[in-house]
Amino acid sequence: MADYTAKVRWEISEGEDFPSNKYSRAHVWSFDGGAKVPGSAAPGYLPAALIDESAVDPEEALLAAAASCHMLYFLAYAAKAGFSISSYEDNPVGEVEKNEAGDPWVSTIVMRPHAAFTGDKLPDAEEVENLHHKAHKSCIIANSLKSAMTIEPII
Repeated sequence: MADYTAKVRWEISEGEDFPSNKYSRAHVWSFDGGAKVPGSAAPGYLPAALIDESAVDPEEALLAAAASCHMLYFLAYAAKAGFSISSYEDNPVGEVEKNEAGDPWVSTIVMRPHAAFTGDKLPDAEEVENLHHKAHKSCIIANSLKSAMTIEPII
């Protein structure tokens, strides 16, 4: 099918002390289209001086990837069904828990997408639910995760 790549780059800054665990977790994600995204550890795991709170952390990126993938399939299925959408918004929430071995993981992801439909042909609630079901079933990211995912459309 396809291979995807990304580059994650970190380097120690002058004056930081790696062996004593006193180094910045800020890094950069680079993608094939030229986009560069600042990354860092999530707030709350380390002292504020060691992270970049304005950067994207891996947990946020996971949520954004899942919601973005779902949205793209939803938009495609809606267009194929003859609906028109003027906007779409989602604010996914992920819950981190410890698994049976005591390791942290994103155990659940709840997405609450809202699509604003326009035009003469508007879907009913059942059609919206069906579009979300098809999008979730097709989403590469959702199919790659073991986390429980719930889609709660806002209609």
